[in-house]
Amino acid sequence: MEKPKTRLFVDHPLGEEQAIPLEREQAHYLFGVMRLDAGAAVAVFNGRDGEWRAEVTQAGKRGGTLQCVAQTQPQSTPPDVWLMFAPVKKARTDFIVEKAVEMGAQRIVPVQTEFTNSERLRVDKQQAHAVEAAEQCGATFVPTVEPLQRLDRLLADWDPARRILFCDESAVGAKVSLTAVTPGPWAILIGPEGGFSSAERDRLRGLDHAVPISLGPRILRAETAAVAAMTAWQMAVGDWS
Repeated sequence: MEKPKTRLFVDHPLGEEQAIPLEREQAHYLFGVMRLDAGAAVAVFNGRDGEWRAEVTQAGKRGGTLQCVAQTQPQSTPPDVWLMFAPVKKARTDFIVEKAVEMGAQRIVPVQTEFTNSERLRVDKQQAHAVEAAEQCGATFVPTVEPLQRLDRLLADWDPARRILFCDESAVGAKVSLTAVTPGPWAILIGPEGGFSSAERDRLRGLDHAVPISLGPRILRAETAAVAAMTAWQMAVGDWS
């Protein structure tokens, strides 16, 4: 059976013969943009019940209905790793969120550091970017995008069972070493464009559950660092290893 070319996230239970009512925006996308009609196949997922092949049973300008036919992928949850990053300019923050989803982050946590340049972040917009990224990359899981949090407060309440892979730009030129990265819950921390402050760096280096690493001989932009760190972690202990 040919795989549907259109993939859609729905906030609705999925199961055999389950009817799925469409919201106005979803109906516009399927019937106005993609030009689908009754009988067309759509791949749907909700982040809980895997991916399902569904068929259009009703198509209208303001709404419509799909019906589940068969499951095409079981539910899959990425490894227990969070991506924490200081927001940057909008398009680059969008990029970080998109790549975090594609590369298998389970949670996305924007943090405000002393040198964070952008202190405004629309959580609803970034959550929508996460959904779009999951639709495009074939994931059945959509990570939660958390509200912006101050790094010092986050660290004060931190569960030490979740280790922190602290990407320290002050160690640029040092050999990347992931020998201390062993399986378990992790969070990857990427700094802002101006880097971490001396106080933040000292605090992180003083934590027993934080593992500082260099990402190579050159200072990377925040979005590049996020991709590099996620890649290194996935290759060491994630679902790429």
